[in-house]
Amino acid sequence: MADLYLKALESERKRLWAECRLKGLAKGTPERVRIEELDGLLAEHKAKSAK
Repeated sequence: MADLYLKALESERKRLWAECRLKGLAKGTPERVRIEELDGLLAEHKAKSAK
């Protein structure tokens, strides 16, 4: 079965990263901070599902 939570996190991260690249946003902007949060959530979720 597809992991919809994981797909949603990855999709949001991909969208934000594309927006940051397009606009040339620097570190510390809300979008870049959210990407860092998503990276943490993704790592946590993958570690939990690997058990």
